[in-house]
Amino acid sequence: MNTNGNRNSQTAPVIEINDLTVRYGDTPALNGISFDVYKNEILGIIGPAQSGKTTLLKVINRTLEFTAGTTVEGSVKLDGVDVNTVGDVYGLRRRIGMVLPLPVGLPLSIYDNVAFAPRTAGVRAKSELDEIVERCLQQAALWDEVKDRLNTLGTKLSGGQQQRLTIARALSHQPEILCLDEFSIAVDPITTMRIEDVLKELRAEMTILLVTNLIQQAKRLANRTAFMLNGDLVEIDTTDVIFSDSPGSQATYDYVNGNFG
Repeated sequence: MNTNGNRNSQTAPVIEINDLTVRYGDTPALNGISFDVYKNEILGIIGPAQSGKTTLLKVINRTLEFTAGTTVEGSVKLDGVDVNTVGDVYGLRRRIGMVLPLPVGLPLSIYDNVAFAPRTAGVRAKSELDEIVERCLQQAALWDEVKDRLNTLGTKLSGGQQQRLTIARALSHQPEILCLDEFSIAVDPITTMRIEDVLKELRAEMTILLVTNLIQQAKRLANRTAFMLNGDLVEIDTTDVIFSDSPGSQATYDYVNGNFG
């Protein structure tokens, strides 16, 4: 495995993944993978279906616990603390936002979708909630389209708008880490490019893990890219190297050039 892009002498990692193994019953999903993630980077994670990409994100923010029969070995550390030792799981998930492939809107107004998490965290002042809602909708490139109908049900929005609302809701937690799991599946190309522009700006404020089935999306956005295959981390390196004519693995070259997957 090539981990040349896994070294960064200038900063400590935000996330440290060490010998992480996951099984669904007797079926392996991750096979002892290890790598670090650094502050204010976009890490692209690519690979064909059943590579373990979604499983990885679920381990990081502990939503894998919702799946019965799973076994996790190894460790995932956030700022040096093993996430599995954190008692306040809800607090952990506020620090690690998650955006799923298909938009899942709460059956609430646009305003209340975004205000839900801050209210749960104890924010009550309307002026503060108003500021959070506007800021998050601005960050998600949705504010101009919905600012005059904030009381409309979020589920009445188009698919692309609902996905951006999901991103706004994730940002309302003020996460340190934002995990995006193939956010483009239900989004048209124009909206996808708008969200990509948002992610480039958000990189200055947080660390982003981008699981994507669009190889060129990783090439456009990611500082580094990890290639996963059948639960293995084949290699992780700078995106320029992964998409060059000579990455560390022939399998990486074949995948990014469309020879399989």
